[in-house]
Amino acid sequence: MRAQAAKASAGEVLAPRAAVPTHASSVHDRLRTDILSGRLPPGRLTIRALGERYGVGQTPLREALNRLAADGLLLAEDQRGFSVPGISAEELEELTRTRCWLEERALRESIAAATEAWEESLLLAGHRLSRTPRGLEDGVLNPVWEERHRAFHERLIGNCGSRWLVGFCRQLTDRHQRYRHLAAGRSRGERDVDAEHRAILDAALRRDADAAVALLTAHYQRTASVILADRSLFPG
Repeated sequence: MRAQAAKASAGEVLAPRAAVPTHASSVHDRLRTDILSGRLPPGRLTIRALGERYGVGQTPLREALNRLAADGLLLAEDQRGFSVPGISAEELEELTRTRCWLEERALRESIAAATEAWEESLLLAGHRLSRTPRGLEDGVLNPVWEERHRAFHERLIGNCGSRWLVGFCRQLTDRHQRYRHLAAGRSRGERDVDAEHRAILDAALRRDADAAVALLTAHYQRTASVILADRSLFPG
């Protein structure tokens, strides 16, 4: 301690210690990933089973569950605990429609405020996505592709100048992601997703807002159509 004080008094800046994640934040991230990936399917959750699954006590677990409920990823009911929300065709259609509305505004604003730095970051995000295989050998979505896919779409709208708008879009992305994972593996042979991303990227780099918005909207609507056609999710 004395040596550290002497160094600091002599003008040496001590590097701050890295933040240590709490049990609650760690289990929150793991729960969130499992909800969005579909590994925790719709239905009621029990504290005991979750504690055993994630190896944590009740206090950090309840804190994490409450945070996820506040974000809308879980349902909290008085005296009945928590549950993963169900899915419906109506909700997916509403999510898709709302996401298209919000991201249209965000994308138009991003293109209107385009800079070389934004274009370079968008080009890099698109390149990384195109170099990453979408699926793994076991038929599940590649988590690296999922991360880069989200990064590409966030980069598209991230230059809009409104952190509130970007935040709302992220919430809708989360909910859309859960539907995509529940239907994972059923749509890969029916469309060229890489070509769709390239077309959106090219239009954004040309600063053609009308074309970029039309392509992005079609991209989301195509995804929703494929999921809605999945009779294992929506027997209809």
